[in-house]
Amino acid sequence: MASRQQLTEREMSGQPAEEVGEQAMGPAFIASAASVGLSLYYFFMRGERQLGAFIGLWPPTILAFASYFNQRKMRQQLDTLTQPGTKLKNAFDSMMGNR
Repeated sequence: MASRQQLTEREMSGQPAEEVGEQAMGPAFIASAASVGLSLYYFFMRGERQLGAFIGLWPPTILAFASYFNQRKMRQQLDTLTQPGTKLKNAFDSMMGNR
């Protein structure tokens, strides 16, 4: 049985790494797409150009926050895999899913 230090991302989160990334970016992508639509609506349909431009600045901010939290989660998983006492080869194998 593998020790806690040798667990892969899949075993730690219960999901493949691809699903974790998609899950984190899903709501952020929907929110940013909705804000683009809302921005276009205010800018062109309602004629409120300042409000439309302001709302148009939201998508990069939303996606930046989502990216930050995704990177933070990956960093925590990496720190868990590379605790002291873990051999470097075992840590890389665990991260790459070779075990």
